[in-house]
Amino acid sequence: MITLEDEQIYMISFTSTISLEIMKNQSFTTEFVLLGLSQNPTVQKIVFGVFLLVYIATIVGNMLIVVTILCSPALLVSPMYYFLAVLSFLDACFSSAITPKMVVDTIRERKTISYERCMIQLFAEHFFEMIILTVMAFDRYVAICKPLHYSSIMNWRLCGILVQVSWTGGFLHSIIQILFTFHLPFCGPNVIDHFMCDLYPLLGLACTDTHILGLLVIANSGLVCIINFCLLLVSYGVILFSLRTHSAEGQRKALSTCGSHITVVVLLFVPCIFIYARLPSAFSFDKEVEIFYTILTPLLNPLIYTLRNREVKHAMRKLLKTIDGF
Repeated sequence: MITLEDEQIYMISFTSTISLEIMKNQSFTTEFVLLGLSQNPTVQKIVFGVFLLVYIATIVGNMLIVVTILCSPALLVSPMYYFLAVLSFLDACFSSAITPKMVVDTIRERKTISYERCMIQLFAEHFFEMIILTVMAFDRYVAICKPLHYSSIMNWRLCGILVQVSWTGGFLHSIIQILFTFHLPFCGPNVIDHFMCDLYPLLGLACTDTHILGLLVIANSGLVCIINFCLLLVSYGVILFSLRTHSAEGQRKALSTCGSHITVVVLLFVPCIFIYARLPSAFSFDKEVEIFYTILTPLLNPLIYTLRNREVKHAMRKLLKTIDGF
């Protein structure tokens, strides 16, 4: 005969088994919910229209630069335009890793992203960071400060090595970011108050102490941004200082080119430093800052480079005339 005491023991055992099973099933989050920029339906419709146009313009503008340079022998032989084509291609890839998901989420009722896609987005976001800008600064330094040795120094072998180094650096940087988050236990809330997967929002959801990881993020992402930014500013400072010995026409042309580069550097690195060179704490305008350098900067880059560059504009007009001829 089953006594009341036996029944109580059975119920406790059954409840414990169910609790352990629930904990087991919830010990790993398989998807995250992205809150996006706003929960207001009217604002979401505006965001959808605006950022869809921004994304289309970003892809068209950057790929037009790539095609123009590849189809223009006069531009392709110049390392500066070769690096510009690489930068435009990276901008298109960088934007494609983030913007389409954000745009689609504005019209979806359930704004979720799987754990795997979240890690892919995190990897792509940091893999396409513009380390190539440092390479472009070196190219301008050699062109302006050592013009007589430019063709011998910036040969195609060195250009290929520099691009490979920039890609390798981005890959290693992204792998480190993934290693930071890959082993984190996500067993509680899965709602991210953001429009994309990023390091600090993910650290805030982890079911463990992430203080040390936050410091590692600063050391990896924050210091990388600060060091690159300082190196770029110093290099352009040296370039501008050396312009004193150039002719007025040479100064004008060099200032025009360097002005475009410095503008792009500031637009990218200043928001990056603001986001990553601090402890993981949320500010009300974090999302606006990240929109600027993840979505708007890839759109502005082709405008900055083409509007101030007569050679690129001339090559684009020639390419468009050729296309119209068909």
